[in-house]
Amino acid sequence: MARLEALGNEKVRAQNAKNGAGENQFGVKMGDLRVLAKEIKVNPALARELWATGNIDAQCLAILLMKPKEIPAEELETMVRGVTYHWLADWLNSYVVKQHPEKEALRQKWMSESHPSLARSAWSLTCERIEKSPEGLELGALLDRIEKEMGEAHELPKWTMNFSLIYLGLKHPALRDRAIAIGEKVGAYRDYPTSKGCISPFAPIAIVEMAKTQR
Repeated sequence: MARLEALGNEKVRAQNAKNGAGENQFGVKMGDLRVLAKEIKVNPALARELWATGNIDAQCLAILLMKPKEIPAEELETMVRGVTYHWLADWLNSYVVKQHPEKEALRQKWMSESHPSLARSAWSLTCERIEKSPEGLELGALLDRIEKEMGEAHELPKWTMNFSLIYLGLKHPALRDRAIAIGEKVGAYRDYPTSKGCISPFAPIAIVEMAKTQR
């Protein structure tokens, strides 16, 4: 923790706070966290201690030190449930949840959960299924649910729900027109600030632009 504090950066801390990270953080750059994780190497016991601090930087480092396959599903659910900062949620989803052997069972369970963090993870896993292994998914039903729920959804699951909508339209051309229509109707991220050269997360724009690249 002392090393993490020494690596803290005021600008990063301020940016994290602006994005909802809260007070319990040092503002360590992601690159510095990766260097430290490479030095320490995988260490599940230390990872649990770091996670228990509730400090954002310590928890990000903990994620890089975990062995996803050895984490009990119940413990993983508790971890996901406790995350409120979107960047941390995405690291946990990418490096741990998506590598877990029970991720499909967890996806199905969490798709019926109202808890924002569990729902964000569920839709992130669903987006991965839509893109890579859609067999067995009821794609039309997913569109129905997105159309019904996304407009009033909590910001945490709204983001990954939106990307599920994008990939439904992108990877499944027969659904493209309806996905675009739903995006227009819901209007999520229509005015999202987008840097030059990047694609807007507004689904109607993202689907069309990403489809051009895909071709």
